[in-house]
Amino acid sequence: MRGAFDTIAAVADTNVAVLITGESGTGKELLARTVHRRSPRAEGPFVVLNCGGLPEPLLEAELFGYEPGAFDGATSSHPGRLEKAQRGTLLLDEVGELGAKAQLDLLRAIDSRHFTRIGSSQDLTADVRIVATTRSDLGAEVRAGRFREDLFYRLNVVTVTLPSLRERREDISLLANHFLQHYAQELGRPARSFSQEAEALLLSYEWRGNVRELANAVERAVAVGTTEVVHAGDLPIEVASADLPSTGRTLQDVERRHIEAILAETEWNITHSASTLGIDRVTLYNKIKRYGLKRPTRANSR
Repeated sequence: MRGAFDTIAAVADTNVAVLITGESGTGKELLARTVHRRSPRAEGPFVVLNCGGLPEPLLEAELFGYEPGAFDGATSSHPGRLEKAQRGTLLLDEVGELGAKAQLDLLRAIDSRHFTRIGSSQDLTADVRIVATTRSDLGAEVRAGRFREDLFYRLNVVTVTLPSLRERREDISLLANHFLQHYAQELGRPARSFSQEAEALLLSYEWRGNVRELANAVERAVAVGTTEVVHAGDLPIEVASADLPSTGRTLQDVERRHIEAILAETEWNITHSASTLGIDRVTLYNKIKRYGLKRPTRANSR
């Protein structure tokens, strides 16, 4: 994640196209919005087009706009997303879903920086920055002949890949507690912390829906919970009833990872960490020794 953020920080103030890849729910649109907010176009519009949500003729109409009579049902002028994003950023969400004609027309608009509405001959300027997201392997799509190689290279000037939540388990506790505080305030609930059992379940669950699924799970737990502590029974049934992953990890492995995450979060403040874990300092010291945990040299134990 730090690598992804470093890349975004390096290119946000340019006008280069950015391709953000990753599984569904990893936060690709949020990262695209970060690109926009950090760019010179931040005062301009941020416009999103879901490339997989419409059949190709309607998608082209949404992308380029149309004039009355351009097709059946077109009774008035309609600016497209490319036009609405002038002097701003256009996010092409799931760009791998674009059909062949839409790919060609988009390529021409990017290359020439001009386009026309469907049913019009008036030339319009495309003064936009393109950010695209995909959960597909566009390189494989190019090799299979389903995605234009020239368009791929236009969109792929800078690529940022977001790892799945399964690949960054050390972030689960931090994210879960962030969502806990957010939804407790938003929903007016007393939730302040997770029980040890609930935390262990969060750390062991596979999170196929990634950060989005985690946020939904915490929101549900906060909504149904009635105390300051979120218990295992407050979590969605698929999380609360999940077995440990079939990778040979034991409950001790989950506990070790959890303790590591809390220590990192508190910068090895033993008192704070013990309080967060719901144990005393002596017990925490014993677990640190048991699991062979080492304090980073830059942190100071207190």
